Amino acid sequence: MKKLITAALPLAFAAAALAPAPALAGSAEGKLQVKVLGTAVLADGKIVEVKNDPLGLTTGAQTDANNNVVPTLAVEYFLTPNISAETICCFTQHHVSGRGALAPATNIVDHVLILPATLTLKYHMPLGGGIKPYVGAGPSVFFYIDEKPGSSIVPLGVTKVKMSNGVGFALQAGVDIPINDKGMGISLDAKKYFSDTTARFYAGNTEVLATKHTMDPWVLSAGLAYRF
Repeated sequence: MKKLITAALPLAFAAAALAPAPALAGSAEGKLQVKVLGTAVLADGKIVEVKNDPLGLTTGAQTDANNNVVPTLAVEYFLTPNISAETICCFTQHHVSGRGALAPATNIVDHVLILPATLTLKYHMPLGGGIKPYVGAGPSVFFYIDEKPGSSIVPLGVTKVKMSNGVGFALQAGVDIPINDKGMGISLDAKKYFSDTTARFYAGNTEVLATKHTMDPWVLSAGLAYRF
């Protein structure tokens, strides 16, 4: 049996190479669409609730997270010609600074990586020339990775910061514009996320501050799409 399988493998590979592959051929009506995008993450991070502040550190204080630009990969499956499900993959890195009474603290949380796992259901509206505007919505989970106390708070004795993962949702709108009839196109996309996280700051094993933040960024993308 082993010899039979070994002998059959070259024939199988040859047949696969010679056989037509219509499923992988580009098509404006294909089931799958892959997008390679440049994405601007316009972050938010303001305090909406103080959960633990024994030293009164947050009186008159507010925070802000910096914006970032990252590459993004989106994969979309068309359930019908006008309805699809889409997920994205990207990491975005941010740091949190102070505003208001915390304005001198320019680096509160450093180097936090965020993975915004998202699944949206989209409705496409076909127009003339193959142009398809769309709207969508769906759940998201923000995973926070490798967050560190920033240089502004380490001298105060803070040794660790932890941001909780947050479940939320996203609203989406955009347009796909065909370049040719072989599945290539340009994609413009905008998402508005709604999610919360709780940031907990520790000195050793003692929690010295806990604040709840809205994480409601705009995520704006543009790039190339290939449908097959």
